[in-house]
Order: sequence, then C-alpha cells, then structure tokens
Amino acid sequence: MTTNPTPQIWLYDTTLRDGTQREGLSVSIEDKLRIARRLDQLGIPFIEGGWPGANPKDVQFFWQLQEDPLKLAEIVTFCSTRRPNTTAADEPMLQAILAAGTRWVTIFGKSWDLHVTTGLKTTLEENLAMIRDTVEFFCSQGRRVIYDAEHWFDGYKHNQDYALQTLEAALKAGAEWLVLCDTNGGTLPHEVSQIVQHVVRVTGDWVSGTGEWAEEQRSRGAGEIKEKILPSPQSLVPNPQSPIPQIGIHTHNDSDTAIANALAAVMAGARMVQGTINGYGERCGNANLCSLIPNLQLKLGYSCIGEHQLNQLTEVSRFVSEVVNLAPDEHAPFVGRSAFAHKGGIHVSAVERNPLTYEHIKPEQVGNRRRIVISEQSGLSNVLAKARTFGIELDKETPEARQILQRLKDLESEGYQFEAAEASFALLMHEALGGRQEFFEIKGFQVHCDLVEGKETNNALATVKVAVSGKNILEAAEGNGPVAALDAALRKALVNFYPQIATFELTDYKVRILDGHTGTAAKTRVLAESGNGYQRWTTVGVSTNILAASYQAVVEGLEYGLLLHCQAEVAVKGIGD
Repeated sequence: MTTNPTPQIWLYDTTLRDGTQREGLSVSIEDKLRIARRLDQLGIPFIEGGWPGANPKDVQFFWQLQEDPLKLAEIVTFCSTRRPNTTAADEPMLQAILAAGTRWVTIFGKSWDLHVTTGLKTTLEENLAMIRDTVEFFCSQGRRVIYDAEHWFDGYKHNQDYALQTLEAALKAGAEWLVLCDTNGGTLPHEVSQIVQHVVRVTGDWVSGTGEWAEEQRSRGAGEIKEKILPSPQSLVPNPQSPIPQIGIHTHNDSDTAIANALAAVMAGARMVQGTINGYGERCGNANLCSLIPNLQLKLGYSCIGEHQLNQLTEVSRFVSEVVNLAPDEHAPFVGRSAFAHKGGIHVSAVERNPLTYEHIKPEQVGNRRRIVISEQSGLSNVLAKARTFGIELDKETPEARQILQRLKDLESEGYQFEAAEASFALLMHEALGGRQEFFEIKGFQVHCDLVEGKETNNALATVKVAVSGKNILEAAEGNGPVAALDAALRKALVNFYPQIATFELTDYKVRILDGHTGTAAKTRVLAESGNGYQRWTTVGVSTNILAASYQAVVEGLEYGLLLHCQAEVAVKGIGD
C-alpha cells in the first residue's frame, strides 16, 4: 500500500524588503543579516533580501552574504522589469542585480493595463516586451526567475485577457514561478480562490498546448504553442517533471484578509506563499507568516518547515520584533503572549482538565506556552493554576486559597491589575501563606524636583530610609526624574546588603489614570517592569499619589528580584547536594 506524499508549500519571506516598507520600521545592514540568518535557521526556502542598486545598504547586504552565505535558504534579489523603450542588456539597474551574485531573481511587472498606460505611460505591447526581455536577460545570465505579477487581481478583474498575456510573456521567457500579487489588498478570499483556479488551469494548458486558451491563441494566429516542461527550483520541488507551472501568492492586508486570501490561493493550487514575519509591510502590512505557517502545516496538512523548526516560531517572531525595535503584538494568533492565555474561571477549570476545551492547538507546537491570567474575573481554578507556575501547590478547600482569591478581587476593585503584574501576585500569594520574606523595610522616602519657571529641568533628588536586619540606612540619589531618582536611591541603600541588586534594572514604566473625571485627585496605576539580564518581571502600584504608586511598584520589583535570586540559589544548592 502506498501513501501520498505530503504536499509541499514553498515559503518566500519578504520581511527584509516588503516588510521594511512599514511606517516607522528601519533596519541596519547588521539587523538585516541577523534576521536573514534567523530565517535561514527557521527553514524558510526563499528569503528576499532587497533591491540592490536602489540603495547602498542593500548592495552591501548582498556583498556580505556572498562572503558568508546562508546555510540552507536561497537569498533572492528583487527588481522591476526594464524601463520602456530600452533593452534589458543596456539597463544599468539590472547590472546591479547581477552583481549581487544570487542564483534567484524576483522580477515584478505590471499586470493591470491602468498601470501600464497611466503609471509607465507606455503601450500594452511594450509592457509585454519589457516582461519578456527582462526575464530572458536574467535567464541568459544563468539566473533563475520568480515573476511577481504586480496588481494581478485588479488587473485580472479589469482586463482578464491582457493580465493573462503578461503571465504568458513571463512564462515563455523562462520564469519558473508566477506569483499573483494582491498589491492593493482589496481582493476577498472567494475571488482569490476563483481566479487562482482559473490561472492554474490556463497555465497548465499553455505548457501542454491544449485547452481553450491554446485553441483561442491558435485561432488568433499566435502559432503553435510549444510544449514546455518547467524547470523547478533547485533541490526544492519534489516533482520537477510536473507539467503544471508553479503558481505563487502574495497578499496584502488592507481588507484584513491577507492570511485568508493566501490560504484560499493555496487550496486553489498555489504552491508558493510570500509573506513577512509578524505581517510587517506597507500600509496595513503583508500576509503574516507566523500565522500562515501553522495554519498551512497544522490545519491543512501541507509541509512548510520541519517540526523542530515550527516550534521555534514564537521565538523567531519575538526576535524579529526586537531587532526592528517594535513592540510585539501580545494578542497575535499562535505567537502572541496572550494567544494561549486563559482568564475566565470556567475556561481555566476546563483547560486544566483537557486543553482541547479552549485551545485549538498545543501551544508548544509553535514554541508558545499556556498562561493562566489572574484578574477580578478569576475563580479558584485560576488561583490554583497560577500558583503552580510559581511552584506553590494549593488545595481549593484550604482557607488560604479562598483568602488569596478574595484579596485579589478586593485589590482589583481598587484599580490593581495583576494579569499584567504577575510578580506582584506572586508576592501576594507568599504573604497570604505566611511565607513572604522581608528583605528590607522602607521607613520613608522624600523626592524633590527642580522646577524653574520658564526653564525646563529634569533634575530630581530622592532620599530613602530603609532598615535591613535591624540596621537603618539613609541614602540619597539623583535621577532625570522622580522615579529614576527613587529607584537609584533604593538600590544605593540596599546594594551593600544584596550585591545582586546591581544586576537589576528598571526596563519599562507605564502610568494609567484610572478615573480621570476626578481631575488631580484621580487614582493612578503604575506598572514597572524590571529585569536582571535574563528574566523580566512586572509589578504594580496604585494610589492617588503618582509617586506613592511608583514607589510601591519599584519596591516590589526589587523584592521580587531578590526572591528569584534566593530561589535560584536554593535550586543550585539542591543540584549540588
């Protein structure tokens, strides 16, 4: 008995070119190289690096990859067809593409007659010649060509016959992939499905010289259509003798359907999917590979990357967001921090018994993890599950468990938010169980700010008095604001007793006014994120006094960091014993 092989989808990442067109996103050469190598490890077959010649950064990027190539992926250059009324051989911008030294080249050309006559200001016949000439030129230079049909779906809907002629021109000139681009992002999934099915059928007729399209071309005097077996991407396509042209899809998210459109195209016969990590791209972005890959592989049964690579997906998503200096989308499907977060008590109780009740896949399959969120909506199931993540085993019948739950609800009604401040919740649990270690005691603090009318100053001075092991310490420190000064003074007072505090840092600070209608008497919530170089934790403070709220969050941040350090020492000692 034979089994059918798993159908392959070839991923094409354009984060380094299309993704960088996102407003507010900018990367250096070093950034691009780091991302390219991480995508190579993820198993992406095609990585589009940019347009050499369009800017010096991309030229240097390709030069560096010539010296130190990627291990598995094909790095791809990108450019347009030649200009009207010239020849590809004499086109300077195409020489820069050759100099980049890549085996694969992606060429984009116009599919929409509106763009030909209005944008290029040339004739429809000349546009076809531009496509043919450019593809033939690169093929003659030993390059393999992916043809991106720009504005394909709009062009098809406005002038189907001409749009198909542009694909035919690229195909007969030697392009190995024909990629249909929804450049404006306005097409819907049912349209994509119907159009891709038609393209797959028609292009199959072209290479076999049969079907309605072939007959129509003969009747128009186009002559005999020569049968052609398309070459397939080297070491990438399992059946290089397939007579069906390789069709790809490239979608934008302007209608919020980029992922749905790409999936519809694959189910209609497309075998290459172009997209970006985290959906970065111009305007509303591109199809998000972090959602497309698991949908294709886990839901539809296609093969995209290895299983051991799929479970790196969350890490790659966060790595790229860190490199491009954009905050990760916490609610992103599959890879977001909240993608498998459970807040409602009924949900938590059910998922503890069987994750299938409220999770569509195992989080670990994409390198993510389940999170139990603590809030005023929590039940005992949330508290018990969350306690286990901190190594605390509770029984729901014990008074301590109900005490923690009640304390949680009381504090959240006052404005605290523990779902975003899990370190503060851990301290709350330790306190309720009588095990909250007192590392230090705050005796008082003062903060002074220099405010001179007509002159902006940022100087602040904080004085703190703390007690450690019965000994009082008074210290002062300056900062560029009251919170920075308070944080510095606390560290200065404590570091001689707890040297590990020198590794702690305040990494983020957020303030929210909870009841703005009360004016200056409004209650303020402060979230302070701290870190020690390899872990991060968040604490919360609430008060009508913003400095008091900040003080509470900063102090708990130091206390939780010391707790982590003690737990790590105990763990190391246990291993040693």
